[in-house]
Amino acid sequence: MKKIAVLTSGGDSPGMNAAIRAVVRSAVFHDVEVCGVFQGYQGLVDGDFKKLHVRSVAKILGRGGTILKSARCDEFRTVEGRAKAFSKLKDQNIEGLVVIGGNGTFTGAMKLFEEHAFPVIGIPGTIDNDLAGTDNTIGFDTATNTVVEAVDKIRDTADSHNRLFFVEVMGRDNGFIALRAGIATGAIAVMSRETNLSDDDLVQVLAAGQRSKKSSSIVIVAEGCEYGGAYELAKKVKSKTDLYDIRITVLGHLQRGGAPTCADRVLASRLGVEAVEALINGKTNCMIGIVNDELRLTSFVDAIENKVHSLDDEVRIARILSI
Repeated sequence: MKKIAVLTSGGDSPGMNAAIRAVVRSAVFHDVEVCGVFQGYQGLVDGDFKKLHVRSVAKILGRGGTILKSARCDEFRTVEGRAKAFSKLKDQNIEGLVVIGGNGTFTGAMKLFEEHAFPVIGIPGTIDNDLAGTDNTIGFDTATNTVVEAVDKIRDTADSHNRLFFVEVMGRDNGFIALRAGIATGAIAVMSRETNLSDDDLVQVLAAGQRSKKSSSIVIVAEGCEYGGAYELAKKVKSKTDLYDIRITVLGHLQRGGAPTCADRVLASRLGVEAVEALINGKTNCMIGIVNDELRLTSFVDAIENKVHSLDDEVRIARILSI
């Protein structure tokens, strides 16, 4: 393999730049030419390629976001759009592709391989941490640390005024961020699909907290919980009890930004190097991840199966420690 390309797609996550850097430098080390594809799959369809070299990725290891940008591409969702993308790759004599992203990114990569047998390897870059085949995805550690830092600051004012705060975090389809941050910040409750707490259950938990002389309370709410988010949940609690001075904070896209943590930089670097070497060694249609500190290849079809079952232990621990 003499020439490969790399792109980022879907929501940005801290550490994507570290992964790009690792892919480029690993390719150069192995005497493989590498192109960056700008604007994700849209750039693949449009042929927006640029040759990258060692200096192209200097000083990006600690930068958030992605220097290659990301964009939605409805055209790539079609058979015709993917055929166009394949044609652009062949026109540039590109022989392999590294994609960095999450479920949607890997679904597109899988279809590109199935329809055109084009070699592609995925690197898990998403703050959601919902991909099977890796203990952590790039950006998850940074995102949870961002939430913990924010909640620690919110608790200062909660304690000062004896308030109940509902803090909404990202997690449309799962509670990975909510549960990890809930445990780390000592939240009185975590409201997500996995914890299966009703608003009545929450009122009882809060009442128990008052009886045990809690001076303030933090409830972490995953944006995808069945109540529609923190605002709707707070309304339900307020309608059932007037004992609390309630405030709401929605952290939103704050969780996506910022410099990646050491853990995310190292994870991205390991996965970037392995992705290039996997392509060189003829591997394709799979994601490279780390399980129990060992590199592992997982087929795209298996990787995109949401691993929410792995949250069972966090749910149990969160309930035990919230008393």
